Amino acid sequence: MIGIVDWYRDSPQWLEILAAARHEGSSAEPHANALWPIYGPLAKAGCARGIVIGQIGQSLDGRIATPSGHSHYINGAGAILHLHRLRALVDAVVVGVGTVIADDPQLNVRHESGPTPARVVIDPNGRLPARAKCLRDDGARRIIIHSSHLARRDSDPSQGVEYVQLPQSQGGFDPGEMLAALAHIGLHRILVEGGAVTLSRFLAAGCLNRLHVMVAPIIIGSGPAGMALPPIARLDAALRPKVATFALPGGDVLFDCDLSKPREGQDA
Repeated sequence: MIGIVDWYRDSPQWLEILAAARHEGSSAEPHANALWPIYGPLAKAGCARGIVIGQIGQSLDGRIATPSGHSHYINGAGAILHLHRLRALVDAVVVGVGTVIADDPQLNVRHESGPTPARVVIDPNGRLPARAKCLRDDGARRIIIHSSHLARRDSDPSQGVEYVQLPQSQGGFDPGEMLAALAHIGLHRILVEGGAVTLSRFLAAGCLNRLHVMVAPIIIGSGPAGMALPPIARLDAALRPKVATFALPGGDVLFDCDLSKPREGQDA
């Protein structure tokens, strides 16, 4: 496990990463930058390559909330800073409508320097509240993926929102089709932020290049789990990504899972 020092807002290492990311698809790797192993794949990914990264914060026992739904905050300040850094390095952050209804997240970059990405909400059945914080007009693109046109009143704060219509299958959208639709409108570096159902669907579909799991030193004991994939009969069918671990200030541990590279000894 690698311990990260100087983990604070506007650190020189972060500003160097941010500068590298602004050079679209640059192959230059900052020397002696402790943050490059974590953020380098996002900083280097340009329009030609693209990249999809999922993230989830959970307890030691894999819970993302209590049975009542209370989840603020399982992870500490170090993990929150990391999440905002991920947002600053992508073109778009994607969440399901259930996460918006439950948590009303802003989905912007406010705990670190960097641009706020486009905000994408998966809303198959028109459940998204018109006054959700993620629909506020702050200059970032706001996009709703839906299955039928959703008219908005002129008085709604969601004016200027873009709509992407896709067909539903088995009660949801195909993750690959969503990524293709986002790429078509210029969004290639994607952060799938939540919730658990949305992240699990992208993971099960094989649509994630990387997965960041932030584990907090806390045991909740019951409540919803962070991931739920189709059942397997044998462990040799389990996903075994190449993993690097990083100790964050406050006790959280970041598991950086490279889903494009199976662990040594696993069949590719």
